[in-house]
Amino acid sequence: MGGLAATTLGLTLTATIASRLFSLHPLHCASLPHRRQVLVRPRGKWRMGEGRGAGDAGGSSQTEDDWTQPAAAVESSSMPESVLASSSGKAAASAASAIQFLSLCQRLKTTKRTGWVNHGVKESESIADHMYRMAVMAIIATDIPGINRDRCVKMAVVHDIAEAIVGDITPSDGVSKEEKNRRESAAMDEMCQLLGGGIQAEEMKELWMEYENNSSAEAKLVKDFDKVEMILQALEYETEQGKNLEDFFNSTKGKFQTNLGKAWAAEITGRRKQRLEEPLE
Repeated sequence: MGGLAATTLGLTLTATIASRLFSLHPLHCASLPHRRQVLVRPRGKWRMGEGRGAGDAGGSSQTEDDWTQPAAAVESSSMPESVLASSSGKAAASAASAIQFLSLCQRLKTTKRTGWVNHGVKESESIADHMYRMAVMAIIATDIPGINRDRCVKMAVVHDIAEAIVGDITPSDGVSKEEKNRRESAAMDEMCQLLGGGIQAEEMKELWMEYENNSSAEAKLVKDFDKVEMILQALEYETEQGKNLEDFFNSTKGKFQTNLGKAWAAEITGRRKQRLEEPLE
């Protein structure tokens, strides 16, 4: 009888513990990424996410719905109203900052590149147009050992972003390189503050400074993209509008830092030479 009592007591304790474990499932489910998950049953009867079939050991007629509930519902019911209100307020503030920042960036879409305007190009590209094709260059470029392609794409999109505030300053404007850098750095600080700081703002400023200082392999490549995009656009305007934009080609001679940049520039200048040598009709 003593052995039977002990066995009975052991089974009772096991059932109690199992019941306690399963009764806690909403708290576990709330932290899972999927809305419908099944807890790992003791002794490995089934695994997370597999569901509980009708023929599962144990003979219970309970369905998966008896064991789980949507995580979102659990989170809402278990989270204090003060926390929800605080989160909602932060989200609204973040949304307001993001939209205000993006509205400022709209100027990049409407501000024409000064060099083309000064040379009488009609319907010239915007700052955003220029940065967009640079980003595409980073995407399609062949792999280069040690180069982080994603960083190049981000840098291309960011490198002229301060011009949303200061405009496109060129050497013909009579502004020194130091003063241009000071103005753009101040503009970057203003834009980062507009975003409310944080990781994204810090990354944006870091990418911009890296480009300005030419301090990485990625910066050197993106600077080459900047020049390649400019002379490609110059060739296109010469072809479309009959312009002579020799100044833009001369300004980039001997300044490419990477083999890729040199190769792409050579292709563009080669096409230009061929076009100029073609007999006039």
